[in-house]
Amino acid sequence: MKLYELSPAPGSRKARKRVGRGPGSGRGKTSGRGHKGQNARAGGGVKPGFEGGQMPLQRRLPKRGFSNYPFRKVYAVVNLGDLDVFDEGTEVTPELLSEHKLVRDMKDGVKILGNGDLTKSLTVKAHAFSKSAAEKIEAAGGKAEVI
Repeated sequence: MKLYELSPAPGSRKARKRVGRGPGSGRGKTSGRGHKGQNARAGGGVKPGFEGGQMPLQRRLPKRGFSNYPFRKVYAVVNLGDLDVFDEGTEVTPELLSEHKLVRDMKDGVKILGNGDLTKSLTVKAHAFSKSAAEKIEAAGGKAEVI
């Protein structure tokens, strides 16, 4: 195989429509825009959601609920089963989790979830714990500490 022999699979690339190239092209004169009207003009057409002056659907429907977006907390989650890589009695901190690549992006902190089983007693320090995760850590003889 040579670099110059490489080509896309047949039918995977489609040539763009070249309009306004004479009567023989089938896309000449009005170039597929029809005769006159708003859509025939350069820069013509209506904005998305415009319904010809009728009150648009987006404005006819009531507003519901609220968004907590600017104040929400987004945690980097770690499952309990992933903590089994550490040795007995280790103090597991967010920095240690980051070193072991269990957390890539810290976001607003680390939350430990109760998915999986923990066989070792560990002291886990995190920003949040699910109820089941805290119970499983305590059951294994460890401690769940909220930072």
